Amino acid sequence: MVSAVFHSPLDASPPLPRAGEGRGEGVSRAEAAPPPQPLARKERKPLDLRAFWMRVLPPLVGFGLLLLVWELIAMNSSTGFPSPLVTGKQALTVFADPFYSKGPNDQGVGWNVLASLQRVALGFGLAALVGIPAGFAIGRFEFLARMFNPLISLLRPVSPLAWLPIGLLVFKGANPAAIWTIFICSIWPMVINTAVGVQRVPSDYMNVARVLNLSEWKILTRILFPAVLPYMLTGVRLAVGTAWLVIVAAEMLTGGVGIGFWVWDEWNNLNVANIIIAIFVIGVVGLVLEFALIKVATAFTFEEVKS
Repeated sequence: MVSAVFHSPLDASPPLPRAGEGRGEGVSRAEAAPPPQPLARKERKPLDLRAFWMRVLPPLVGFGLLLLVWELIAMNSSTGFPSPLVTGKQALTVFADPFYSKGPNDQGVGWNVLASLQRVALGFGLAALVGIPAGFAIGRFEFLARMFNPLISLLRPVSPLAWLPIGLLVFKGANPAAIWTIFICSIWPMVINTAVGVQRVPSDYMNVARVLNLSEWKILTRILFPAVLPYMLTGVRLAVGTAWLVIVAAEMLTGGVGIGFWVWDEWNNLNVANIIIAIFVIGVVGLVLEFALIKVATAFTFEEVKS
């Protein structure tokens, strides 16, 4: 009887070279491997000229249209309205020494902008210290919401400058009155946006907090604050923009040092070119503040990751 022996394919091994085979006949696996290929260079994406011009050209056209309308107004004006060229030459003179000081009522545009920013920072800072905690409390507790909502609805539409005489009467000074005006106009966006953010926190989060028996402090720091932060930063951005708008008008009425006072003083001197320069300075500073706060808000805003 002949017995058959079966071998598994896993037991098979490559045949060994015979003793008579030379190096040319028995090629090892390493010698048979293909040579390494050179690393391919990363292909640079071609510049999309259409997208580039769509980003650059419209703003240039807008500024060109502004200069054209400005030039037409200056050409047809009988009151000596300065042209863009005249205003540009005056701007070079103004910004050649923006921090000169020749007395309390004669200072460079740099000192006036810094004085206005200082008032905005003080008034806005006080509003943030009061408005953000008040927004958390109003949004968290229904009793406080029902108590303060009518007052907020009544006082929020009031023009900020209407509060300036109250500040002058109470604080007996122009500078504290201007800071008070900034405070009262900055507090409403922060209170409202923070309260809305608290009220929009998902109920599931609060249910989990009740199940875990979390303290009010942990609810505030672990649940409410991270969820409300985007709303709060939106309120801060709106408040800063409003404060920068109001300080110019407040300084026109209170006097002293500030960009608003500088505009009014140049009007009394009939220096229209400096007024136009001040308008551009106010716009640029407001744009920088807005851009900075948008960047801060974007950094703390978390988007939902799509799976």
